[in-house]
Amino acid sequence: MRRALPSILSVAVAVGVSFIAAALTLGSVSQTASAFGAMVEGALGDWPRFFETGNATAVLRPIGEAATKAGLLTLTGLSVAVAFRVGLFNIGAQGQMVVGALAAAFIGARLSLPAALHLPLALLAAAAIGSGWALIATALKLWRGVHEVISTIMLNWVAVSLVENWLVVGPLRATASGTNSVSGTAQILPTAELPRVMAESSRLNLGFFLAVALALAVSLWMQRTRAGYESRAVGLAPRAAEAAGISVSRRLFEAMAVSGALAGLAGGVLILGTELKYPATLASPYGFDGIAIALIGQSHPLGALASALFFGALRAGGTHMQLYGVHKSFPELIQGLALLLVAAKLFWERLLKQRIATRTRSPV
Repeated sequence: MRRALPSILSVAVAVGVSFIAAALTLGSVSQTASAFGAMVEGALGDWPRFFETGNATAVLRPIGEAATKAGLLTLTGLSVAVAFRVGLFNIGAQGQMVVGALAAAFIGARLSLPAALHLPLALLAAAAIGSGWALIATALKLWRGVHEVISTIMLNWVAVSLVENWLVVGPLRATASGTNSVSGTAQILPTAELPRVMAESSRLNLGFFLAVALALAVSLWMQRTRAGYESRAVGLAPRAAEAAGISVSRRLFEAMAVSGALAGLAGGVLILGTELKYPATLASPYGFDGIAIALIGQSHPLGALASALFFGALRAGGTHMQLYGVHKSFPELIQGLALLLVAAKLFWERLLKQRIATRTRSPV
Protein backbone atom coordinates (compact mmCIF):
# COMPACT_ATOMS: atom_id res chain seq x y z
CA MET A 1 0.00 0.00 0.00
CA ARG A 2 2.86 2.39 0.84
CA ARG A 3 4.42 1.78 -2.56
CA ALA A 4 1.13 2.47 -4.30
CA LEU A 5 0.40 5.68 -2.34
CA PRO A 6 2.54 8.03 -4.50
CA SER A 7 0.89 6.72 -7.66
CA ILE A 8 -2.58 7.14 -6.16
CA LEU A 9 -1.79 10.69 -5.08
CA SER A 10 -0.34 11.60 -8.47
CA VAL A 11 -3.44 10.30 -10.25
CA ALA A 12 -5.69 12.18 -7.82
CA VAL A 13 -3.76 15.39 -8.50
CA ALA A 14 -3.98 14.79 -12.26
CA VAL A 15 -7.76 14.34 -12.06
CA GLY A 16 -8.12 17.40 -9.84
CA VAL A 17 -6.13 19.58 -12.23
CA SER A 18 -8.20 18.21 -15.12
CA PHE A 19 -11.39 19.24 -13.35
CA ILE A 20 -10.08 22.77 -12.82
CA ALA A 21 -8.87 23.08 -16.42
CA ALA A 22 -12.16 21.79 -17.80
CA ALA A 23 -14.15 24.10 -15.51
CA LEU A 24 -12.41 27.11 -17.05
CA THR A 25 -14.16 26.36 -20.34
CA LEU A 26 -17.65 26.69 -18.83
CA GLY A 27 -17.72 30.48 -18.37
CA SER A 28 -18.88 32.26 -15.21
CA VAL A 29 -18.50 30.91 -11.69
CA SER A 30 -22.27 30.58 -11.22
CA GLN A 31 -22.67 28.69 -14.49
CA THR A 32 -19.79 26.40 -13.59
CA ALA A 33 -21.26 25.71 -10.13
CA SER A 34 -24.68 24.95 -11.61
CA ALA A 35 -23.20 22.65 -14.27
CA PHE A 36 -21.11 20.70 -11.77
CA GLY A 37 -24.10 20.50 -9.44
CA ALA A 38 -26.06 18.95 -12.30
CA MET A 39 -23.21 16.51 -12.89
CA VAL A 40 -23.26 15.37 -9.25
CA GLU A 41 -27.05 15.07 -9.37
CA GLY A 42 -26.91 13.04 -12.58
CA ALA A 43 -24.26 10.72 -11.13
CA LEU A 44 -25.38 10.28 -7.52
CA GLY A 45 -29.07 11.17 -7.65
CA ASP A 46 -31.34 14.02 -6.56
CA TRP A 47 -31.20 13.45 -2.82
CA PRO A 48 -33.16 16.60 -1.81
CA ARG A 49 -36.02 15.47 -4.05
CA PHE A 50 -35.82 11.98 -2.54
CA PHE A 51 -36.07 13.30 1.04
CA GLU A 52 -38.86 15.65 0.04
CA THR A 53 -41.05 13.26 -1.95
CA GLY A 54 -39.76 9.83 -1.01
CA ASN A 55 -39.39 9.00 -4.71
CA ALA A 56 -36.56 6.45 -4.74
CA THR A 57 -36.28 6.61 -8.54
CA ALA A 58 -34.72 10.08 -8.21
CA VAL A 59 -31.71 8.40 -6.60
CA LEU A 60 -31.75 4.85 -7.96
CA ARG A 61 -31.96 5.73 -11.65
CA PRO A 62 -28.84 7.98 -11.77
CA ILE A 63 -26.80 5.67 -9.54
CA GLY A 64 -27.84 2.69 -11.64
CA GLU A 65 -26.87 4.49 -14.84
CA ALA A 66 -23.47 5.40 -13.40
CA ALA A 67 -22.87 1.82 -12.24
CA THR A 68 -23.94 0.41 -15.62
CA LYS A 69 -21.41 2.56 -17.44
CA ALA A 70 -18.77 1.82 -14.81
CA GLY A 71 -19.23 -1.93 -15.28
CA LEU A 72 -18.51 -1.71 -19.01
CA LEU A 73 -15.53 0.60 -18.45
CA THR A 74 -14.20 -1.82 -15.83
CA LEU A 75 -14.24 -4.75 -18.22
CA THR A 76 -12.54 -2.90 -21.08
CA GLY A 77 -10.09 -1.25 -18.66
CA LEU A 78 -9.20 -4.66 -17.26
CA SER A 79 -8.74 -5.95 -20.80
CA VAL A 80 -6.14 -3.32 -21.60
CA ALA A 81 -4.50 -3.52 -18.16
CA VAL A 82 -3.93 -7.28 -18.35
CA ALA A 83 -2.17 -6.91 -21.69
CA PHE A 84 -0.09 -3.99 -20.38
CA ARG A 85 1.11 -6.16 -17.51
CA VAL A 86 2.88 -8.53 -19.89
CA GLY A 87 4.26 -5.71 -22.00
CA LEU A 88 1.64 -5.85 -24.77
CA PHE A 89 -0.37 -2.88 -26.01
CA ASN A 90 -3.84 -4.20 -26.74
CA ILE A 91 -5.38 -1.30 -28.64
CA GLY A 92 -8.02 -3.66 -30.05
CA ALA A 93 -10.46 -3.87 -27.15
CA GLN A 94 -13.10 -2.10 -29.25
CA GLY A 95 -12.96 -4.72 -31.99
CA GLN A 96 -12.94 -7.54 -29.45
CA MET A 97 -15.96 -5.97 -27.76
CA VAL A 98 -17.80 -5.69 -31.09
CA VAL A 99 -17.36 -9.36 -32.03
CA GLY A 100 -18.21 -10.39 -28.46
CA ALA A 101 -21.38 -8.30 -28.60
CA LEU A 102 -22.44 -9.94 -31.86
CA ALA A 103 -21.81 -13.41 -30.43
CA ALA A 104 -23.98 -12.61 -27.41
CA ALA A 105 -26.72 -11.17 -29.64
CA PHE A 106 -26.66 -14.27 -31.86
CA ILE A 107 -26.80 -16.79 -29.00
CA GLY A 108 -29.34 -14.69 -27.14
CA ALA A 109 -31.74 -14.49 -30.08
CA ARG A 110 -31.22 -17.74 -31.99
CA LEU A 111 -31.12 -20.37 -29.22
CA SER A 112 -34.03 -21.33 -27.02
CA LEU A 113 -32.76 -22.60 -23.67
CA PRO A 114 -33.63 -22.34 -19.97
CA ALA A 115 -32.36 -19.12 -18.36
CA ALA A 116 -29.90 -21.08 -16.21
CA LEU A 117 -28.13 -22.20 -19.41
CA HIS A 118 -28.98 -19.48 -21.90
CA LEU A 119 -27.46 -16.49 -20.12
CA PRO A 120 -24.14 -18.18 -19.14
CA LEU A 121 -23.79 -19.60 -22.66
CA ALA A 122 -24.29 -16.18 -24.25
CA LEU A 123 -21.71 -14.62 -21.93
CA LEU A 124 -19.23 -17.45 -22.53
CA ALA A 125 -19.69 -17.09 -26.29
CA ALA A 126 -18.96 -13.37 -26.07
CA ALA A 127 -15.81 -14.02 -24.02
CA ALA A 128 -14.63 -16.84 -26.30
CA ILE A 129 -15.06 -14.87 -29.54
CA GLY A 130 -13.37 -11.80 -28.02
CA SER A 131 -10.50 -13.97 -26.83
CA GLY A 132 -10.08 -15.58 -30.24
CA TRP A 133 -10.05 -12.18 -31.93
CA ALA A 134 -7.26 -10.99 -29.60
CA LEU A 135 -5.22 -14.14 -30.21
CA ILE A 136 -5.04 -13.33 -33.92
CA ALA A 137 -2.82 -10.35 -33.05
CA THR A 138 -0.79 -12.47 -30.62
CA ALA A 139 -0.13 -15.11 -33.26
CA LEU A 140 0.91 -12.45 -35.77
CA LYS A 141 3.35 -11.01 -33.23
CA LEU A 142 4.97 -14.28 -32.17
CA TRP A 143 5.10 -16.03 -35.54
CA ARG A 144 5.38 -13.17 -38.02
CA GLY A 145 6.87 -10.34 -35.95
CA VAL A 146 3.91 -7.98 -36.48
CA HIS A 147 3.70 -5.39 -33.70
CA GLU A 148 0.50 -5.80 -31.68
CA VAL A 149 -0.31 -2.06 -31.83
CA ILE A 150 -0.57 -2.22 -35.62
CA SER A 151 -2.44 -5.53 -35.76
CA THR A 152 -4.95 -4.72 -32.99
CA ILE A 153 -5.76 -1.31 -34.49
CA MET A 154 -6.33 -2.89 -37.89
CA LEU A 155 -8.41 -5.69 -36.37
CA ASN A 156 -10.67 -3.05 -34.79
CA TRP A 157 -11.79 -1.85 -38.21
CA VAL A 158 -11.95 -5.37 -39.61
CA ALA A 159 -14.35 -6.27 -36.78
CA VAL A 160 -16.49 -3.16 -37.25
CA SER A 161 -16.69 -3.62 -41.03
CA LEU A 162 -17.35 -7.35 -40.79
CA VAL A 163 -20.06 -7.01 -38.15
CA GLU A 164 -21.81 -3.72 -38.89
CA ASN A 165 -21.33 -3.45 -42.65
CA TRP A 166 -22.17 -7.05 -43.46
CA LEU A 167 -23.50 -9.39 -40.77
CA VAL A 168 -25.85 -6.99 -38.96
CA VAL A 169 -27.30 -5.58 -42.19
CA GLY A 170 -27.15 -8.89 -44.02
CA PRO A 171 -27.32 -12.50 -42.81
CA LEU A 172 -28.12 -11.67 -39.16
CA ARG A 173 -30.51 -8.79 -39.78
CA ALA A 174 -33.83 -8.97 -37.92
CA THR A 175 -36.87 -9.93 -39.95
CA ALA A 176 -39.22 -6.99 -40.45
CA SER A 177 -42.76 -7.44 -39.14
CA GLY A 178 -45.43 -6.09 -41.45
CA THR A 179 -44.59 -2.62 -42.72
CA ASN A 180 -42.28 -1.81 -39.81
CA SER A 181 -38.59 -1.43 -40.61
CA VAL A 182 -36.28 -3.16 -38.12
CA SER A 183 -32.60 -2.29 -37.71
CA GLY A 184 -29.94 -4.45 -36.16
CA THR A 185 -30.29 -8.08 -35.15
CA ALA A 186 -33.32 -9.74 -33.64
CA GLN A 187 -34.25 -9.03 -30.01
CA ILE A 188 -32.67 -11.46 -27.56
CA LEU A 189 -34.98 -13.81 -25.70
CA PRO A 190 -35.93 -12.98 -22.09
CA THR A 191 -34.01 -16.05 -20.90
CA ALA A 192 -30.75 -14.45 -22.11
CA GLU A 193 -31.26 -11.06 -20.46
CA LEU A 194 -29.07 -10.05 -17.53
CA PRO A 195 -31.46 -9.61 -14.58
CA ARG A 196 -31.99 -6.05 -13.41
CA VAL A 197 -31.18 -5.40 -9.77
CA MET A 198 -33.65 -2.58 -9.15
CA ALA A 199 -36.54 -3.74 -11.33
CA GLU A 200 -37.88 -0.80 -13.36
CA SER A 201 -36.26 1.89 -11.20
CA SER A 202 -32.91 1.58 -12.96
CA ARG A 203 -31.11 -0.15 -15.82
CA LEU A 204 -28.53 -1.53 -13.38
CA ASN A 205 -28.08 -5.25 -14.00
CA LEU A 206 -25.87 -8.09 -12.80
CA GLY A 207 -23.23 -7.12 -15.37
CA PHE A 208 -21.87 -4.49 -12.98
CA PHE A 209 -21.35 -7.01 -10.18
CA LEU A 210 -19.79 -9.44 -12.63
CA ALA A 211 -17.30 -6.73 -13.63
CA VAL A 212 -16.41 -6.00 -9.99
CA ALA A 213 -15.95 -9.71 -9.27
CA LEU A 214 -13.70 -10.10 -12.31
CA ALA A 215 -11.58 -7.10 -11.24
CA LEU A 216 -10.98 -8.79 -7.88
CA ALA A 217 -10.31 -12.14 -9.56
CA VAL A 218 -7.80 -10.65 -12.02
CA SER A 219 -6.06 -8.85 -9.16
CA LEU A 220 -5.71 -12.11 -7.22
CA TRP A 221 -4.50 -13.89 -10.36
CA MET A 222 -1.85 -11.27 -11.06
CA GLN A 223 -0.66 -10.93 -7.47
CA ARG A 224 -1.18 -14.34 -5.85
CA THR A 225 -0.61 -17.02 -8.47
CA ARG A 226 2.45 -18.39 -10.19
CA ALA A 227 1.01 -17.63 -13.62
CA GLY A 228 0.36 -14.03 -12.62
CA TYR A 229 3.86 -13.63 -11.19
CA GLU A 230 5.42 -15.02 -14.36
CA SER A 231 3.22 -12.75 -16.50
CA ARG A 232 4.40 -9.70 -14.59
CA ALA A 233 8.00 -10.88 -14.89
CA VAL A 234 7.57 -11.17 -18.65
CA GLY A 235 6.21 -7.63 -18.76
CA LEU A 236 9.11 -6.22 -16.75
CA ALA A 237 12.00 -8.08 -18.39
CA PRO A 238 11.13 -10.70 -21.04
CA ARG A 239 14.73 -11.78 -21.64
CA ALA A 240 15.42 -12.25 -17.94
CA ALA A 241 12.14 -14.14 -17.56
CA GLU A 242 13.07 -16.43 -20.42
CA ALA A 243 16.51 -17.00 -18.92
CA ALA A 244 14.79 -17.96 -15.66
CA GLY A 245 12.87 -20.70 -17.45
CA ILE A 246 9.57 -18.89 -17.98
CA SER A 247 7.79 -19.62 -21.27
CA VAL A 248 7.37 -16.08 -22.59
CA SER A 249 5.21 -17.04 -25.55
CA ARG A 250 2.87 -19.05 -23.33
CA ARG A 251 2.36 -16.16 -20.91
CA LEU A 252 1.77 -13.74 -23.79
CA PHE A 253 -0.87 -16.05 -25.22
CA GLU A 254 -2.53 -16.46 -21.83
CA ALA A 255 -2.59 -12.75 -21.10
CA MET A 256 -3.97 -11.80 -24.51
CA ALA A 257 -6.57 -14.58 -24.28
CA VAL A 258 -7.76 -13.16 -20.94
CA SER A 259 -7.55 -9.61 -22.31
CA GLY A 260 -9.70 -10.42 -25.33
CA ALA A 261 -12.17 -12.41 -23.22
CA LEU A 262 -12.71 -9.44 -20.91
CA ALA A 263 -13.32 -7.09 -23.84
CA GLY A 264 -15.65 -9.59 -25.48
CA LEU A 265 -17.48 -9.98 -22.19
CA ALA A 266 -17.98 -6.20 -22.10
CA GLY A 267 -19.78 -6.50 -25.42
CA GLY A 268 -21.86 -9.35 -24.06
CA VAL A 269 -22.86 -7.36 -20.97
CA LEU A 270 -23.77 -4.36 -23.13
CA ILE A 271 -26.07 -6.44 -25.35
CA LEU A 272 -27.60 -8.71 -22.71
CA GLY A 273 -27.96 -5.99 -20.10
CA THR A 274 -29.04 -2.80 -21.86
CA GLU A 275 -29.27 -2.97 -25.67
CA LEU A 276 -31.06 -6.36 -25.79
CA LYS A 277 -29.99 -6.75 -29.44
CA TYR A 278 -27.09 -5.70 -31.62
CA PRO A 279 -28.15 -2.28 -32.97
CA ALA A 280 -27.40 -1.02 -36.45
CA THR A 281 -24.23 0.60 -35.06
CA LEU A 282 -22.55 0.01 -31.71
CA ALA A 283 -21.81 3.68 -31.11
CA SER A 284 -20.42 3.23 -27.59
CA PRO A 285 -16.58 3.41 -27.75
CA TYR A 286 -16.04 1.61 -24.44
CA GLY A 287 -13.18 -0.37 -25.95
CA PHE A 288 -11.19 2.77 -26.75
CA ASP A 289 -12.10 4.25 -23.36
CA GLY A 290 -10.58 1.17 -21.74
CA ILE A 291 -7.12 2.40 -22.77
CA ALA A 292 -7.58 5.59 -20.74
CA ILE A 293 -9.14 3.69 -17.83
CA ALA A 294 -6.18 1.28 -17.67
CA LEU A 295 -3.54 4.02 -17.89
CA ILE A 296 -5.20 6.26 -15.31
CA GLY A 297 -5.58 3.18 -13.11
CA GLN A 298 -1.81 2.53 -13.42
CA SER A 299 -2.45 -0.78 -15.24
CA HIS A 300 -3.57 -2.38 -11.97
CA PRO A 301 -6.88 -4.29 -11.89
CA LEU A 302 -8.12 -2.49 -8.78
CA GLY A 303 -6.86 0.82 -10.15
CA ALA A 304 -8.83 0.18 -13.35
CA LEU A 305 -11.91 -0.58 -11.24
CA ALA A 306 -11.56 2.65 -9.26
CA SER A 307 -10.96 4.66 -12.43
CA ALA A 308 -14.00 3.07 -14.10
CA LEU A 309 -16.24 3.81 -11.13
CA PHE A 310 -15.17 7.44 -11.12
CA PHE A 311 -15.49 8.03 -14.85
CA GLY A 312 -18.67 5.98 -15.06
CA ALA A 313 -20.21 8.40 -12.58
CA LEU A 314 -18.89 11.33 -14.62
CA ARG A 315 -20.41 9.90 -17.82
CA ALA A 316 -23.80 9.55 -16.16
CA GLY A 317 -23.55 13.07 -14.75
CA GLY A 318 -22.38 14.49 -18.06
CA THR A 319 -25.70 13.61 -19.67
CA HIS A 320 -27.49 15.63 -16.98
CA MET A 321 -25.24 18.64 -17.63
CA GLN A 322 -26.89 19.13 -21.01
CA LEU A 323 -29.73 20.88 -19.16
CA TYR A 324 -27.28 23.76 -18.63
CA GLY A 325 -26.05 23.87 -22.21
CA VAL A 326 -22.93 21.76 -21.59
CA HIS A 327 -22.17 19.14 -24.21
CA LYS A 328 -22.51 15.54 -23.02
CA SER A 329 -18.89 14.85 -24.00
CA PHE A 330 -17.64 17.16 -21.21
CA PRO A 331 -16.62 14.18 -18.99
CA GLU A 332 -14.54 12.88 -21.88
CA LEU A 333 -12.64 16.18 -21.83
CA ILE A 334 -11.81 15.63 -18.15
CA GLN A 335 -10.82 12.04 -18.88
CA GLY A 336 -8.58 13.08 -21.76
CA LEU A 337 -6.84 15.80 -19.73
CA ALA A 338 -6.30 13.38 -16.85
CA LEU A 339 -4.79 10.85 -19.25
CA LEU A 340 -2.41 13.46 -20.66
CA LEU A 341 -1.29 14.50 -17.18
CA VAL A 342 -0.74 10.90 -16.08
CA ALA A 343 1.28 10.24 -19.25
CA ALA A 344 3.23 13.46 -18.65
CA LYS A 345 4.04 12.27 -15.13
CA LEU A 346 5.61 9.11 -16.55
CA PHE A 347 7.61 11.21 -19.02
CA TRP A 348 8.97 13.57 -16.36
CA GLU A 349 9.79 10.69 -14.01
CA ARG A 350 11.83 9.03 -16.73
CA LEU A 351 13.57 12.31 -17.60
CA LEU A 352 14.37 12.96 -13.93
CA LYS A 353 15.87 9.48 -13.54
CA GLN A 354 18.07 10.09 -16.58
CA ARG A 355 19.27 13.42 -15.16
CA ILE A 356 20.07 11.85 -11.80
CA ALA A 357 21.95 9.00 -13.48
CA THR A 358 23.93 11.50 -15.58
CA ARG A 359 24.92 13.53 -12.53
CA THR A 360 25.92 10.38 -10.67
CA ARG A 361 28.26 9.31 -13.48
CA SER A 362 29.80 12.79 -14.04
CA PRO A 363 33.04 13.57 -12.12
CA VAL A 364 32.82 15.97 -9.20
